[in-house]
Amino acid sequence: MTSLIIQCALSYLLGSVVGSLLLGKLRGVDIREHGSGNAGSTNALRTQGKWFAFGTALIDVGKGIAAVLVIARLAWFGPATLDPLSTGLACGLAAAIGHCYPIFHAFRGGKGAGTLFGALLVLFPWTGLGAIGIWSLTLICSGYVGLSTVIAGLAFPFLLYLIDGPVPPVTMGLAIAAGLFLSFTHRSNLQRLHAGTESRFERARLLRFSKG
Repeated sequence: MTSLIIQCALSYLLGSVVGSLLLGKLRGVDIREHGSGNAGSTNALRTQGKWFAFGTALIDVGKGIAAVLVIARLAWFGPATLDPLSTGLACGLAAAIGHCYPIFHAFRGGKGAGTLFGALLVLFPWTGLGAIGIWSLTLICSGYVGLSTVIAGLAFPFLLYLIDGPVPPVTMGLAIAAGLFLSFTHRSNLQRLHAGTESRFERARLLRFSKG
């Protein structure tokens, strides 16, 4: 158990290095003071442009990948507590939590989707691609980034079962926790969607249905 705790703690610290805030320091801007106030890639794109957003996404996705490929494989803390898949997913989830509540940035970060996606691509490539497919389809139909992320996150455990199953029970439990965590971090998007005030990403919304 000590090994897993240390691995998750290191993953959390890695996740606390938020791409938009790190790049923002170089530009002299804090994107939490602009747009939606979120430190994720979508707000970075809307307020700082595509290259800033690309750098943000690269760092944030990279954290999830590093948590799985490096931290989850560290062996000098003692015998492994969980199987490799569960350990990797636990580290990826810990990195996403660090991204959302970064200790280095007053616990105000992003919403964790990019970091989790990076972890999923390493652990479950086909399931991860399936999730991004659902995300893309929802975005194309609705134009809502937050809604697309929530639906993809909730679909992840089902895709995992269908594509990579059977998996260890702990892995499935962590997959469900990851989906619920994304729903929680995007709760403000869901509230605005319910109120009719959520912003659409019109450039990605390819399908528009008329009322008549």
